[in-house]
Amino acid sequence: MDRLTVVVIVWVVIVWVVVAIAMDNVVPAQGPQIAPQAKQIDVEVERPLVNQHTSNPSTSPPRYRINTGTSGDLRRLLRYRNEPVPLVSAHRGGAGAGLPENCIATFEATLNHGYAMLEIDPRLSRDGVVVLHHDKTLDRTTTGSGPLSDLTLAQLKQLRLKDREGKVTDHHIPTLAEAFDWAKGKAILVLDAKDLSVAQRVKMIEQHQAEGFSMIIVGSVKQARECYELNPNIMMEVMVPDRQRLHEFEAAEIPWDNVVAFVGHDPTKDRGLIEMLHTRGVLTMAGTSRNLDRELVSAGRVDTIRARYEALLERGIDLIETDLPRQVWPMLFSETAVPESADSLRPVGRE
Repeated sequence: MDRLTVVVIVWVVIVWVVVAIAMDNVVPAQGPQIAPQAKQIDVEVERPLVNQHTSNPSTSPPRYRINTGTSGDLRRLLRYRNEPVPLVSAHRGGAGAGLPENCIATFEATLNHGYAMLEIDPRLSRDGVVVLHHDKTLDRTTTGSGPLSDLTLAQLKQLRLKDREGKVTDHHIPTLAEAFDWAKGKAILVLDAKDLSVAQRVKMIEQHQAEGFSMIIVGSVKQARECYELNPNIMMEVMVPDRQRLHEFEAAEIPWDNVVAFVGHDPTKDRGLIEMLHTRGVLTMAGTSRNLDRELVSAGRVDTIRARYEALLERGIDLIETDLPRQVWPMLFSETAVPESADSLRPVGRE
């Protein structure tokens, strides 16, 4: 081998070593970060019932989502089927420490702990914008004071919300439009009356095409009939505390498919009423915010009062409306419990 050949071979080896070292120091490019998969109830039965993902690292969807695409989907989901319904209704969204009532951040927190419908309170600002706020006055839940209706939306947005203990947070009063935008594909909103009429609430739902994920609360058979005549696709939560109200409602010729029956905060021990509602395909709901929830907060321990909540389910109550959804849902339902598609009776949304 001549000297020139040796030199060429040496240079080839040197170049190969340098390239290898350089490659070892290269950091692989980072692809888009995938957020953790969220549990979801998807009752859009015309397409596969699968969990959805997000590729946006700046947003993290709630862990337990309800995606009802149409009013028909919502009716099928909320139809009695002689099966446990692993849902609660979060009263005012489920306020807690650092989490004000009627606040979108609170809604997110609730849906990170279990499947829930979100009961909310729409009110009108001075300039006619619908916002979410329970009280007529601002004092208890915001840094403002006086009647909410005295302030414009711009003025209301300057206020900060207080949590359940009265501590000021960084959260602000949301509009109903903001809640609709947030809830689509995630949650069911249940609109209480407050100072909005049936017609006003129906109009807002229609404007935001929210019939598939929104309901209204009505206080009488007359209001229920009004809602049905305005839009037969909107579901209602109706007070049915006794058999007389059931018969009045039946005489109004409103389809039971449109109804969830609220039987009260101290629900009837008349098992016959519950059975009559179930025979008509109606889910029953009872409230615990005025009694059991207070006892749970006072006791400070789930195990001392769990049986009291379970007794409601054993009496035929299908849904519990609670101030404490983040405590009550895990107490009553397992991690893997999901509502089912009414058409297929297959569990959906499970990871």
